[in-house]
Amino acid sequence: MDILHYQKEFLSYLESKQWIHEPKNLYEPIDYILKLGGKRIRPVLTLMAADIFSSDFKKAMPAALAVEVFHNFTLIHDDIMDAAPLRRGKATVHEKWDTNTGILSGDAMLILAYQYFENYEPIVFQKLAKLFSKTALEVCDGQQLDVDFETRNDVTIPEYINMIRLKTSVLVAAALKMGAIVAESNDENANLIYDFGLNLGLAFQLQDDYLDTFGDPETFGKQVGGDIIENKKTYLYLKALEVASEDDKGKLAYLYRKKLADSADKISDVKRIFELNDIPLLIKQEIENYTEKAFNTLAQMDIKDTDKQNLKNFGLWLMNRSV
Repeated sequence: MDILHYQKEFLSYLESKQWIHEPKNLYEPIDYILKLGGKRIRPVLTLMAADIFSSDFKKAMPAALAVEVFHNFTLIHDDIMDAAPLRRGKATVHEKWDTNTGILSGDAMLILAYQYFENYEPIVFQKLAKLFSKTALEVCDGQQLDVDFETRNDVTIPEYINMIRLKTSVLVAAALKMGAIVAESNDENANLIYDFGLNLGLAFQLQDDYLDTFGDPETFGKQVGGDIIENKKTYLYLKALEVASEDDKGKLAYLYRKKLADSADKISDVKRIFELNDIPLLIKQEIENYTEKAFNTLAQMDIKDTDKQNLKNFGLWLMNRSV
C-alpha cells in the first residue's frame, strides 16, 4: 500500500474524465481547478480505506472523485468569500473568469460530486449520499463559523477546535469512511476509521496554522504570515491570549485590529510575541495530542496489523510535511 501509487492511479482516473463540454464557460473553470494540482490527500484516503477493507481500491474511484470534486468546489467558493487572488500559485477561478462564473461552476461541481455515487448499488449509494449530505452541510457550518469569528473578540479555543473540525476534519474523516462503505465493511470499522480521520484532520489543520506563521516560505506554497495579515484568530493567537502577560495581550489585540499595506513588521512583531510565550511549543503539543488520539483509534480496529501500520505511516507522512 503506497501513497504515491494511489495518487498516480487517482490522477490517471481524473485525467481520463472529459470535463469540458457545452456550455464551455461553465465547465472550463471546473477543468481548470481540478488540474491545479495538490496532494489529492482526500481521494487517496478513500482509496486507501477501500483497499484495507476489501483489497480492491479501484471500485472506490468514483467515490474518491466525488470527494475531490466536492473539495475543489469548496475552494472556489471559499476563494470568492476571501477575495483570494491565488490558489496553489495560480489565479483563482473568480480572478481568471469572474465571480458569477465561480459561483455557478462551483454549484455544478457540487451536483457532479453527487452524480459519481450513482455508480454504486442502491444500499451503498444510500450510505454514501447520506454521509456526503451530512458532511457537506457541516463544511458550510464550519465556513460560517469561520466568518463569524472574524468579527468576534471572545472566541474560545474549544469553539475554534469545533470550527476547524467542521470546516476541515469532517471531510478527511468522511473520505476514509466512504472507502469503508464502498468496501462494504462493518459499521464499527467504518465509524472507527471516521474517528481516526477526524483526529488526524484536526492535527493537520493545527499544523497548517503553525506552518502559516512559522513555515518555510520556499516550500509552504502559500504566503507565510497570511493568517496574521488577515487577522485570523487561529489557535496560535487564541493560545497567546490565554497564556501571555497583559502587556503582550494588549500588543496582540492592537496588532490584530490593523490591516497594513506593508505587513512585514506586523508579522515579525506577532511572531516575536508568539515565540516569547512558547506558542510554537504549545501548538506542537496539541498537534501531537490529536495525532496520538488518531493512532489510538487504530488499535481498536478489526484489521491486519500491517494495515494499521500503513494508516499510521500515512498519519506520520501527513504530519511530517517539511514545510
